[in-house]
Amino acid sequence: MDVIQELLQDIKLSRLVKVRQTFDVPRLADVPGTLRRELSRAEISRRVRPGMRVAVAVGSRGVAEIPALARVTVEELKRLGAEPFVIPAMGSHGGATDEGQREVLANLGVTEASVGCPIRSSMAVVEIGRLDNGLPVYIDENAAKADGIVVINRVKPHTAFRGDNESGMVKMITIGLGKQKGAESCHAFSFKYMAEHIVAMARITLAKLPVLFGVGSVENAYDQVARVVAVTPEELIETDRRLLVEAKSYMASLPFSQLDVLVIDRIGKDISGDGMDPNITGRYPTPYATGGPDIAKVAVLDLTEATHGNANGMGKADVVTRRLVDKTNFPMTYCNALTSTVFEPIKVPMVMECDRDAVKAAVKTCNAKDLSKVRLVRIKDTLHLDEILVSEALLAEVAAHPRLTAAGEPAAMRFDAAGNLAE
Repeated sequence: MDVIQELLQDIKLSRLVKVRQTFDVPRLADVPGTLRRELSRAEISRRVRPGMRVAVAVGSRGVAEIPALARVTVEELKRLGAEPFVIPAMGSHGGATDEGQREVLANLGVTEASVGCPIRSSMAVVEIGRLDNGLPVYIDENAAKADGIVVINRVKPHTAFRGDNESGMVKMITIGLGKQKGAESCHAFSFKYMAEHIVAMARITLAKLPVLFGVGSVENAYDQVARVVAVTPEELIETDRRLLVEAKSYMASLPFSQLDVLVIDRIGKDISGDGMDPNITGRYPTPYATGGPDIAKVAVLDLTEATHGNANGMGKADVVTRRLVDKTNFPMTYCNALTSTVFEPIKVPMVMECDRDAVKAAVKTCNAKDLSKVRLVRIKDTLHLDEILVSEALLAEVAAHPRLTAAGEPAAMRFDAAGNLAE
């Protein structure tokens, strides 16, 4: 027995109970049909002229129904006589390479075949202006040469700053379309100034380039589309702000304000820009965003396949597994830090050889007064919180919570021969 096993051998893991969360939120029944109606409105459709070459900007997040949103937008542009093409609008994601960004789109289900038009992926940008403080404003070269630009993005709270506009269409114009150089410029003075920079840079882009319209979606707590709108460039910034307020009201959350241990099965860029959404975990990468539960220890067990080794966010965990570290593509992960200037999310935490040891290490060090009554929650990831597993110490709170229903009996965590969770 090595020294780690010796230190962990007396740690007994709590039995867990499956619990369902019910969120009272709207869901859009017909997303493609609703978007078609939005795009057919006169104030939107009249901006598109036959023969226009239109760049349709699609990002890197796991936006609900993004293949349908992109496809319908392209179809409607074609119906109006335009010649659309898709461009990846994702800052430095995908390893900040042409092929990497095209691959990110493919993983999201957006391909030339699915969307019905060419995809032009390039990291080349042009400078179109500067802020008063000297920061340059960049735009994707293909977009800059187009006759029109359309941006598609989900509107939601950001993970590292607070402002009237956070993660949405405005950020897509500034950072997404700015590619790596644009993202780097916007991040240059830190997240402290991000809220003002994304808007100021977006205003320059909107004034100088032919942005035709934006498509904005809002998702509910079940990761489903609750609203989708098409908005003119004149209304884009203000609409983005209103949708952010709506998005915040729909967000899922952990139903406990304090936990000893949170176990997260997987993190990834397809889940959140920070791998695991700090709005859920309370573990923020900067001091410019706050909120969420107080969690003593966080254990993260794996990466999603779609993140392709980008382990951004692991640094906000306290313990991870060898499996996660072995899957990490460090150059791709470091692209985020070198662009955003924030290193906390890419630091490597304590590494345990298997899931069992990672969970035991988190329990051992959580400083609970009674380790037999640890307040522990296990989740699949921070996007899917409708079903969670909770320790028996939390069952009284579950019974008293109007949003929670116990859906099973207490059961021990099952591990395979290698010490990894068997379910």
